[in-house]
Amino acid sequence: MAPAVSCIHYPKIVKAAQGMALHGVLNVNKPDGWTSHDVVQRLRSALGIQKVGHAGTLDPHATGVLPILIGKGTKIAQYLLGWEKEYGAVLQLGQRTDTQDAWGTVLEESPVESLTEERIRLAFATFQGSIQQVPPMYSAVKIGGQPLYKKARKGETVERPAKTVVIHDLEIQRLNIPEVAFRVVCSKGTYVRTLCEDIGNVLQVGGHLKWLQRRRVGPIHVDQALEVESLLEGLEFSHLDGAFLGLDQALEGFPAVEVDGDDTRKVLHGNAISWDRVANSYLDPKGSPMGDNNMVRVRQKDGQLLGLGRGPVFQAGKGEAVLAIETVFA
Repeated sequence: MAPAVSCIHYPKIVKAAQGMALHGVLNVNKPDGWTSHDVVQRLRSALGIQKVGHAGTLDPHATGVLPILIGKGTKIAQYLLGWEKEYGAVLQLGQRTDTQDAWGTVLEESPVESLTEERIRLAFATFQGSIQQVPPMYSAVKIGGQPLYKKARKGETVERPAKTVVIHDLEIQRLNIPEVAFRVVCSKGTYVRTLCEDIGNVLQVGGHLKWLQRRRVGPIHVDQALEVESLLEGLEFSHLDGAFLGLDQALEGFPAVEVDGDDTRKVLHGNAISWDRVANSYLDPKGSPMGDNNMVRVRQKDGQLLGLGRGPVFQAGKGEAVLAIETVFA
């Protein structure tokens, strides 16, 4: 596990952080054995910044991309959780565990001699597209107001409703029975360890997750991620080489509109403005036509990001559509 958080300050980082008024998303490679909270605690201490969080929890033994939210970046967590994710993983066939991974208790073992490459590839093919997943007992999903993992630690098992997740791409990269290394691109809320167990069940031998690395979260790639120890040793934030995304850059997947004059003041106070005043500046980076109730970035004409809003929103009892402000970055 990660060492205890100390009170040591790291002058280079603190100086850089204070000088640059960092607000955005830092791409960090979470080490094996650390919880996501461990990483946040250590960086909060090192940076000398109180507002530090993360988007998308990784299990302690998983490594890879952990988006660390800094300053006003903590305001955008809910908007980043929808990013698709890419993982590299290893499935161990022939064993089922209580945690669905290699760090749990083995519940059942089955021989794998009858397995063939063709059977395994056919099983993987059934998990492409929209699938139903039952969240694992060892997860932070809440049932009756309590996280499932707390019930699991007491030896309890409760009924959990299945949810729809999307497997965009599932590719076997190395097959050496009983191990299968694979790559998966999936929607938010997908449990890769549950995917491993479900594939093992289809093959009637059981299975669990042996190894996991998150390679990408939205536009953030592991090959640009910074090591935690490098940050703690005093890496200058002026030399991040693409590992830090400002607020506007992190949210660039959303369309944008521009405001000026009195409308700027209204936005900064969280007040709605007429959609007609911004409609002509509407720009979608994906080239999609404008629809209703879009999440949009709200910027000044000089490009400064002011906040996030929705528009056009047609409010009951009012004769015009408005841009409704949800989050302000003032």
